[in-house]
Amino acid sequence: MFLSTGSAENRISWPLKPSFRSDILPGISDNLPMPIINLGKTNPIEDGRQSQRALAVRHGVQRLFIDMGLTMLPEVTLVSGRRADLMALTSKGEFWIVEIKSSIQDMQVDRKWPEYRTFCDRLFFATLPDVPVDIFPQDCGFVISDGYCAEMLREAPHHPLAAASRKALLLRFARSGAQRMLAAELAGVDVASLPDE
Repeated sequence: MFLSTGSAENRISWPLKPSFRSDILPGISDNLPMPIINLGKTNPIEDGRQSQRALAVRHGVQRLFIDMGLTMLPEVTLVSGRRADLMALTSKGEFWIVEIKSSIQDMQVDRKWPEYRTFCDRLFFATLPDVPVDIFPQDCGFVISDGYCAEMLREAPHHPLAAASRKALLLRFARSGAQRMLAAELAGVDVASLPDE
């Protein structure tokens, strides 16, 4: 079965020929199968593990961070195997992690959140307006989101990463972002450039 995706000038027919795949991804064996991309989804990059409430929190925080000039990636897998709900990179090179909690129970069952401090310069919690503020640690930043916008109610304390950790995290962030861009491109999703590109 062949499936065409993308604009007329960049149309790709699936399945790709092995020689074409090797041209784009050097070092990949011609014997490996192509990854499956679900074209039925509206966004091939979303993984579907988040509740609608958690996605609403994330979208509001993302809009706030865009207004602040931050670049971000959701669901970043860290070296520890844990996944940061939202990781942001500031123009000064600081890494911020936002841990999203969509309910009281979500916060109560999570005892591993302190591990995130070793992977960021600032750690935040974000939630919806119907979740009590007093259940969140005072030594972390706090953001409230209604799904459309968000407000930072408390700045996060600064605990700078070591230089080697920052470099490793920057490489992980860049590689993860590049892989997601490639998946979107191959699925025919238009992705906007940064203003300074």
